Amino acid sequence: MKQYVLITGTGREMALGFNFVRRYLEHGDHVFACIRKPSEALEKLRQAYPDTLTILTMDIGDTASVAAAAKEAAKLVPHLDLLINNAVTTSPDTNKELEDFNLDSICPAFNVATVGALRVIKAFLPMLRRSQTTALIVNISSEAGSIGACYRSTYIDYGMAKAALNMATKTLHNKFKDDPGINILCVHPGWMRTNEGNAKAPLEPYKHAENMRLLFEARRADKEGPVFITYEGKPYPW
Repeated sequence: MKQYVLITGTGREMALGFNFVRRYLEHGDHVFACIRKPSEALEKLRQAYPDTLTILTMDIGDTASVAAAAKEAAKLVPHLDLLINNAVTTSPDTNKELEDFNLDSICPAFNVATVGALRVIKAFLPMLRRSQTTALIVNISSEAGSIGACYRSTYIDYGMAKAALNMATKTLHNKFKDDPGINILCVHPGWMRTNEGNAKAPLEPYKHAENMRLLFEARRADKEGPVFITYEGKPYPW
């Protein structure tokens, strides 16, 4: 069945968000690819899928921008079936220890990585509620957001923001637990070759995006399984 899918953080060709867009388009779905600034890679992809790829300009750090994008999407399609919150940002000091970390840079990272995801869910919730199936919300988290498995002394902003995103996911899972129309998960996607610095990563984004697409479909209506999972569908410690 054709789905209406919205994905944030889709502008970089090598990254997971862009490859999610590719996979869902190849599967025959209509995709809203959300970006903050123009993406040459997405524009090229739209030439191949002019009828099923809609590029939405949306700054998830700004409530008015998200609301405007939701209003635009609602004019084009009747509902949403899947929302993937993939966009993230970090501070310039993310690799620094506390002594050298500019703590004033943490709030902007939270505003995008955590509050931004909630902005998107809130703005597009009416469209998700109109889905003809169980609408699924997927928050792309990270092992860095696990308190139980934490081993780093850096990534202060990123780890805290992802841990907060996990809490937001669990809170909304409680909200939707008796609602057959909506489900929500947070997922540790694994280490991927998304840039030159990750050249040794074991996962290739295009292939990996398809594996995760299949995982999402398998978990779409499953509210009894774990909420924070790995890309293999296994529970991950909070």
